[in-house]
Amino acid sequence: MNNLRSLVAIVWRIAIPYFRSEDKVAGRSLLAAVIAIELALVAIDVLVNQWQARFYNALQEYNWDSFIWEIGVFVVLATTFIVLAVYQLYLNQWLQIRWRQWMTETYLRHWLGNANHYRMQLKGDAADNPDQRIADDVKQFVEQTLFITINLLSSVVTLASFVVVLWGLSEAAPLTLFGTEYLIPGYLVWAALFYAIAGTALTHWIGSPLVNLNFEQQRFEADFRFNLVRVRENSEQIAVLRGETAEQHLLSNRYGRVVHNWYQIMSRTKRLTAVTSGYSQVATIFPYVIVAPAYFAKKVQLGGMMQTASAFSSVQRALSFFVNTYRTLAEWRSTVARLDGFEMSIDSAAKLSGEPQTIDVVSHAGDSIDLTQLLLKLPNGLPLIAADGFSIRSNERTLLTGPSGAGKSTLFRAIAGVWPFGSGAISVPAHAKLMMLPQRPYFPIGPLKAAIIYPAGADAFSIDQVKEALVAVGLPLLADRLEEDAHWNRTLSLGEQQRLGIARALLHRPDYLLLDEATASLDEPSEAKLYRVIAGRLPQTTVVSIGHRSTLHDFHDRKVELIRDGDRFSLRAAPADVSSSGAES
Repeated sequence: MNNLRSLVAIVWRIAIPYFRSEDKVAGRSLLAAVIAIELALVAIDVLVNQWQARFYNALQEYNWDSFIWEIGVFVVLATTFIVLAVYQLYLNQWLQIRWRQWMTETYLRHWLGNANHYRMQLKGDAADNPDQRIADDVKQFVEQTLFITINLLSSVVTLASFVVVLWGLSEAAPLTLFGTEYLIPGYLVWAALFYAIAGTALTHWIGSPLVNLNFEQQRFEADFRFNLVRVRENSEQIAVLRGETAEQHLLSNRYGRVVHNWYQIMSRTKRLTAVTSGYSQVATIFPYVIVAPAYFAKKVQLGGMMQTASAFSSVQRALSFFVNTYRTLAEWRSTVARLDGFEMSIDSAAKLSGEPQTIDVVSHAGDSIDLTQLLLKLPNGLPLIAADGFSIRSNERTLLTGPSGAGKSTLFRAIAGVWPFGSGAISVPAHAKLMMLPQRPYFPIGPLKAAIIYPAGADAFSIDQVKEALVAVGLPLLADRLEEDAHWNRTLSLGEQQRLGIARALLHRPDYLLLDEATASLDEPSEAKLYRVIAGRLPQTTVVSIGHRSTLHDFHDRKVELIRDGDRFSLRAAPADVSSSGAES
């Protein structure tokens, strides 16, 4: 019961926000319509049950007029049922797509908002494969929640409707064994209840492991799919290294987990199917076996027997909700668990930036980026960089150097506001536009123009502006391909990608440009040309570069080093600039 209450609480927390959202009127109206139609369908079932008694009595009595009349009644009931069933499915699917759209947009907004997606990776949270959780789990959650809810409601209403009918029929067709009547009030109800409880207990005993098995299957499938995508994205390096055999071995191991878990699901499902199928088959004949003695004792007519069997089947089916939907329930529970873990991971990442022991990035009225009592840490808590009283002065070009692993890129991430591990403060000029270009820039799949001006909208820059930027960075041949769709991170060389990154900076004209070895794949003359282009076209931009080439010194006014200081690194101005830079930490 504790597990059930916990599950219901989680489902309520995940599901209810949609019905309180800006789309609540449509959502509530569609849900109400689906429920109302389901209640109407149950009412038709009750009418059909009553019709069966009259119809079979007419057959037994050879009453042709009554037979024809009942055929007409059945046509009306069947037509109404078909129309309602069609529109219930239509409205249900309409509700599904609206609900799913709202949940997908909400999860995307929370996952991508405030760099939560990046912090989740840094924390190494258990919410792996967010693509699967947003694309697949949301779809399954909406479909399965509606299916289970509507069917549960139908079972409850059916039970309430037919228990009364079946209780009355228990008096009309008393239990008869070997010619002796036994007056047991509502014995047909108790027989249906006993049958359903026995089937439910047996089903749960055999099928309970399916919950975890389904959870693991989804995870293994997603891991395998993710690694296939990684092979595709890194196909060039794999081919150059002749790593096909190694990749095949790794992928086979991943898929082996899928197969092994699937065999366990097969084995458990086979047992469960044997129980549920046997249960369903016995349920077909069970009510007739119960009522047959009364019929052959001529205590009830054929119509009464058929009505009793139908009512008994309806009660038994309602009580067997758990048995009939067990596999769906198992899959649903694993889906709910994955979405719950995903939400918790997003919340944890969001809270991380607001914890007391995190870096505080604030706006101020000055014209420099100031580091105050800053201590950057690794995700495991080990100190990395310490800086206090250090400033990146406006309109100054600074070169940051240091040994590999000293945390130069991490310092840039902290200034950009995406590195949460550490303490202290980073003050950034109010309304300043900051852009960070990594060694391998990112370009979304799509038209080349959209990839270059990312993340700006399509109308932010004209075609002529983009072409001019391409010519400036040495890529005039790409000027005629701006409308071409491609995977540009795979189509272009890394050097070309770095030139496009500089073109992006020329278009966006940031106040602060952080270059994290953003020209390292270019030859020195090309790199020098790009730095001259930046100086000429972005004269008001403050440039901070990470690089190891001595040729970069000529393009920077100030040199800063990261040097070992005990268990961490500290920022120090290069000796030639100590008097002028004020960069002591």
